[in-house]
Amino acid sequence: MSSSSFTSSYINQEDNGVQMEKNDDEAASEEPELENRENVQEPRVGMTFNNIDEIVVYYREYGKQLGFPVRKRTSQKGDEGELKYVTISCGREGKYKSKSSNVLKPHPSIKTGCKARVRAGILLDGRWQINSIKLDHNHDMSPTKARYFRCHRTISSDMKRRIELNDRAGIRLNKSYNSLVVEVGGHENISFLEKDCRNYIENVRRLRLGEGDATAIQTYFLNMQAQNSNFFYAIDLDQDGRLRNVFWADARSRAAYEEFGDVVTFDTTYLTNKYDMPFAPFVGVNHHGQSILLGCGLISSEDTNAFIWLFKSWLACMHEHAPRGIITDQDKAMKNAIEIIFPNTRHRWCLWHIMNKFPSKLNRYNQYESIMYALQSTVYGSLEKVEFEEGWGEIIEKYELQDNEWLAGLYNERQRWVPCFVKDSFWAGMSTTQRSESMNAFFDDHVNSKTTLKQFVEQYENALKVKVQKEKQEDFKSSSIGFDCGTHYNMEKQAQEVYTISKYKEFHDELIGKMYCDYVSHKVNAANFEYQISEDFMMEGKKKRLYFKVWLNEDDNEVRCNCRMFEFRGILCRHTIYVFLRHNIDLIPEKYIMRRWRKDVKRCHTRIEINYESCSLTPEAQRCHKMQKAFDEIKELANDSDNKCMIVMTWVDNSPIGRNTENDVSSIPNPSQHILTPLAARKKGRPPFKRRKSQLEQAVRKKQDSKKKKQESNKKIKSCGNNTNGEKELNVCN
Repeated sequence: MSSSSFTSSYINQEDNGVQMEKNDDEAASEEPELENRENVQEPRVGMTFNNIDEIVVYYREYGKQLGFPVRKRTSQKGDEGELKYVTISCGREGKYKSKSSNVLKPHPSIKTGCKARVRAGILLDGRWQINSIKLDHNHDMSPTKARYFRCHRTISSDMKRRIELNDRAGIRLNKSYNSLVVEVGGHENISFLEKDCRNYIENVRRLRLGEGDATAIQTYFLNMQAQNSNFFYAIDLDQDGRLRNVFWADARSRAAYEEFGDVVTFDTTYLTNKYDMPFAPFVGVNHHGQSILLGCGLISSEDTNAFIWLFKSWLACMHEHAPRGIITDQDKAMKNAIEIIFPNTRHRWCLWHIMNKFPSKLNRYNQYESIMYALQSTVYGSLEKVEFEEGWGEIIEKYELQDNEWLAGLYNERQRWVPCFVKDSFWAGMSTTQRSESMNAFFDDHVNSKTTLKQFVEQYENALKVKVQKEKQEDFKSSSIGFDCGTHYNMEKQAQEVYTISKYKEFHDELIGKMYCDYVSHKVNAANFEYQISEDFMMEGKKKRLYFKVWLNEDDNEVRCNCRMFEFRGILCRHTIYVFLRHNIDLIPEKYIMRRWRKDVKRCHTRIEINYESCSLTPEAQRCHKMQKAFDEIKELANDSDNKCMIVMTWVDNSPIGRNTENDVSSIPNPSQHILTPLAARKKGRPPFKRRKSQLEQAVRKKQDSKKKKQESNKKIKSCGNNTNGEKELNVCN
């Protein structure tokens, strides 16, 4: 008989369905939900129940009412294997036997040797009857504290679903639990503890992880690849078959690379703490100026070989199409790998990291502040390479810095970081690895010291979804929202029609900035013009004036400015706009409207959805999610009327569908190759299991081992002496 048909006369309260308990010794996260009930009658001999599960539910509710735990103690079967007798006892019966090797640190136990119990047997008609009872307990009981016993702690399927969804969304477990506590009106009204939530989530993760963390991440990748064949991943193993490096990129990232793969930043400053594997994202810039993920890796070390493997994998993923530019920090191993794998790619260093090192490298000098100001002015203020080289040389000589090897090394590599050396290439406006670091910051609230590889990959998926949603929102704004032009120039109206909102704002700022520019002089050679334009700006509260050169060919409207803003950002600078308007060029020439900044381009990656949820959800969660969506629709339809609400509630009360207590666990076949989990970084200090033991501990342990061997020997002899199966049993003993 199903549990939904059980209405016990021994619980004086209406009950439309009781979910049976699978096993009182199991963790709370795996136990079914039970509603709070009151006025449970005291057990007595002769009480009958439809099945054994009803007895367990009844006695557990009785124990919850009085304040003691309950467990199914023993059961006896008949000759044909059918269950005939069962004993359900107080959970504090028996004596605890410590298995700890250290007798000086005993484990706590709730066992008190309590004899309270009920014993029931099956009748001829299949029902169960209580045959004997012991009601006296040898310990105190508190109904208000009963909810702390494991057998009384249950998590409903709805709560499980919400906990899982919050976990996948990166919400910390303590916050998720606190929201549930607030929802039910306090801790005393919730049927489980925070540690039960934690145990449940860890159990769900273990079910998804399978044999090991490394095998799980491969299975996860295979499942995602099955959903979309363009999902790419690569796993690098060492000689022992242990995971060393891993790289992956989803289908959308691969498609986005075709549009925005001209410039990327690469950084490895973030660590996943469980294995201390550096996280290495490839980050680009989309048409809104937003960071976009173009794949990422987890590497075991930051040496040249690891970077070579990662860059090769990324290059294979992107159909051997290398980026035109890549921004990294000053890591030598990274530099060597880029020169090997991307020989034709322009490599620059993060300007922010370099300038941030100046104070620590130069603070020992007496004229530190003057040196800093001079260097910063030369780095940021030099428009031409010769101007920088002359200014740098003057600073070195003036402040006698010839012996500073760090400054000498920077000067030798000036083509990798000084703005006037790198601005002749397109960098989509990026000069630092800040975009990679902002991507790392996304994980800070969602990753801790116990985060596994697969959980980290799932958080990457969450980060990807967040980025996709932000891009879609900006696409909507760019196609639906307009601005009143701030000027009457036709090129502003043109920019508003073709650029995304963020890029239009950049162009608008340059157009408005034209008012700070003024004509100085110009030279003419046929159709070629060379202008000198001044610009006034404020620096540290003081008015400054700089001079720029703009070259224009009037025949084809070819233009160039020595500030190199267009080459660097892809947006015309104010000096160029000034010259265009001076020559009555009212519209931006098409060659100066970059495709990557346009809003009227149909891009392939926007049609690829990110949906790998079925790879993460358990079958139970998937069923719950499906039903929840249907129930939400019914709820919305019936919410506006008491009559409709009554119809729905009546249907629920009379529904023949009972709760199913069976757990259907889907098994994902393991890949053909077994991959070992990466080794965690070894911590300092003596391992706890190798500490020296005192003579007392050694003597106690020796005595325990001797006693254990003697018991095993006696058990073996007894088993052979009771042999009734002849030679077969004798062979087992031998």
